Amino acid sequence: MKLTLSWLRDHLDTTASLTEIADALTDLGLEVEDIHDPAARLHAFTLAQVTHAEQHPDADRLRVCRVMTDEGEKQIVCGAPNARAGITVVLAKPGDYVPGIDTTLGVGKIRGVESHGMMASERELELSDEHNGIIELPSGEVGQRFTDWLAANAPEKIDPMIHIKITPNRPDALGVRGIARDLAARGLGTLKPLEIAPVEGGFDSPIGVTIAPDAAERAPHFTGRLIRGVTNGPSPDWLQSRLRAIGLRPISTLVDITNLFTFDLNRPLHVFDAARVHGDLTVRGAAAGESLLALDGKTYDLRAGDLVIADANGPESLAGIMGGEASGVTGATTDVFLESAYWQPIGIAATGRALKINSDARYRFERGVDPAFTRDGLERATRMILDLCGGEASRVVEAGAAPDTSRAYRLDPARTQSLVGMDIPEAQQRATLEALGFVMDGDMAQVPSWRPDVQGEADLIEEIARIASLSRLQGKPLPRPRAGVPLPVLTPLQRREGAARRMAAALGYNECVTYSFIDEASAALFGGGSDAVRIENPISSEMSHLRPDLLPGLLAAAARNQARGFADLALFELGPVFSGGEPGEQTVQLTGLLVGASAPRDAFGSRRPVDVYDAKADAEAILSTIGAPARAQVDRKLDGWWHPGRAGNIALGPNRLATFGEVHPRVLKAMEVKGPAVAFTVHVANVPLPKVKTPTRPALNLSDLQAVERDFAFVVDAGVEALTIVNAAQGADKALIESVRVFDQFAGDKAEAQMGAGKKSVAITARLQPRDKTLTDKDIEAVAAKIVDKVAKATGGTLRS
Repeated sequence: MKLTLSWLRDHLDTTASLTEIADALTDLGLEVEDIHDPAARLHAFTLAQVTHAEQHPDADRLRVCRVMTDEGEKQIVCGAPNARAGITVVLAKPGDYVPGIDTTLGVGKIRGVESHGMMASERELELSDEHNGIIELPSGEVGQRFTDWLAANAPEKIDPMIHIKITPNRPDALGVRGIARDLAARGLGTLKPLEIAPVEGGFDSPIGVTIAPDAAERAPHFTGRLIRGVTNGPSPDWLQSRLRAIGLRPISTLVDITNLFTFDLNRPLHVFDAARVHGDLTVRGAAAGESLLALDGKTYDLRAGDLVIADANGPESLAGIMGGEASGVTGATTDVFLESAYWQPIGIAATGRALKINSDARYRFERGVDPAFTRDGLERATRMILDLCGGEASRVVEAGAAPDTSRAYRLDPARTQSLVGMDIPEAQQRATLEALGFVMDGDMAQVPSWRPDVQGEADLIEEIARIASLSRLQGKPLPRPRAGVPLPVLTPLQRREGAARRMAAALGYNECVTYSFIDEASAALFGGGSDAVRIENPISSEMSHLRPDLLPGLLAAAARNQARGFADLALFELGPVFSGGEPGEQTVQLTGLLVGASAPRDAFGSRRPVDVYDAKADAEAILSTIGAPARAQVDRKLDGWWHPGRAGNIALGPNRLATFGEVHPRVLKAMEVKGPAVAFTVHVANVPLPKVKTPTRPALNLSDLQAVERDFAFVVDAGVEALTIVNAAQGADKALIESVRVFDQFAGDKAEAQMGAGKKSVAITARLQPRDKTLTDKDIEAVAAKIVDKVAKATGGTLRS
């Protein structure tokens, strides 16, 4: 939202400076993004007078001028056709920066003649687009600052422009009056009354308006009137200057008036050339196959049901968004039909997004304009058209009625302290709401029609605190209990998530935070992409579905990094994933991704490609950190995005704790990641909580008795998994066997030559840890026999001789 200081003062009687106003706006929640002050750029320029001008000896279009300045007479070469003796001009001296040409002047030679500065045009000083000649001033003294002359004679030329960032919940601040109302409530001035003087129509409008039944809900109120005998020439200088200051190009008086109302009162309007309207106007849904040549010069193919204003020949305007070229006003227009209507925001937003049309009218209607100001806006605009363009107005034609937005909420002054921690007297709270347009009836606050964002009692408190200034908040410690220990704030799952995140970072992974929305194709690669997780109103086509897994976001991040030359990556993310769109269909997981070579892990800095065992080790480390049992099993019931044979699950029975392994090459190709890549996913919530609910750790249980290790080599079928052997050996004697690990495998043609076709050898080490007595040879042999027996029963294997 852009406005000028003088424009603001049309609505606000204030003596506050530009700095005070800007600071107050930001403090009120209307963040000032930029201030453009023309006077600051023009401060160096002074007035001078041309005393003599003659033809340049070597150029037909140049004149050599003698110019009287505050530093004496100077010679300046000028190419302007109006450069002549006796005129007062604006002088730019050597060393001055000229904004319109982005140049700092110096003493130069033009066709062999020295020139000490330049006489500026309006475009060179960014005052307008005028560049047909240099500025000629009707008055002024030599040496007078140009900004001082403008302040006295043309203040609109140096009117500061304020650019405010408006949040979507404040449509009332999309008009200058709404901003002035906030400042008045803060105490920076008094809001001037807005006079509405209805225009008495002198005849019936020959153009009627109706709202079709299919459009009644989206277009509840439409008003209009014919104005005949208008003259549509260039708008007055004050109006053109005001529009140019906020970046709008003046077009004609009628169009400029509608643009003024859009920004001044947040009341978009439209004018039709009545001579080009055939019959009455009807607000209806578009029929399939209809199109509209809009005022931006583009033809839009309308969807069935898009809201249009149509005459007997078809659509003349895209309701609330943009008018049509066929009925647009021109310099030859003499009769116009002025429209002021209220459109339902969601319908405007849907049509504008579908047709990819961005306009100031759409921007305001889809956020919400004041429905009660529709008729008043028409009357006020009619008055301005009559004043600037002349003509005679008809009586108003009207269809529908303004929707009832009346609502009231109870003001509890004590809630200001409890909700925002500010002690504001009740009288001040009531005065604040009244200054913002609320009507107080006892302890009930009637919400004004221009504030659709106020939807409850808490919103009243927010308005009071905002106007009082949230910068007044003072930090205070929370009350401490008199005795005892406060209850923990974090849940066990939240503490577990924090521990998992810290461990992943300690392992060398960089944390990522990616969007929870991904495109349908990526979601489908990971078992998602169904309608149950499709977003109805996505930010973009690349964010159309809720993510079923964290890997798509990490792989996309890896692809972006690889494209920029970063080949070795270790990324992780902890966040929600979605199996559906209903409550309970969201879980939290931690996923890590390794791509490229491993980081140096020994004194010699050796590097190797990452493999599945890196992912498995890191997954196990994180599981150990969050308290997962050590005796988990590994299975291969894998999802389709993992590489078969190079991945596995860490599980407790059917309860999957984690998955690790290589990402399937098909997935890497689709995600444009140069592989191979390994990853792991830890299902944080699946790890069982400890049965003993105590904050203390169990006592350390170490044995001072000597542990014993025994090696076994089993000949088994080539298809037997090493995990089966380890689990069987582990279960031979759970009291004595502390751990079992694989240390060798002999397989392939050489192994089959020695042990038989389809055979292999797997060697394991079993560590026996006594607790109450030193083991004897007999004890060790007994455990060894149990291990051999268990493995033989589980795999059919025998000890290798």
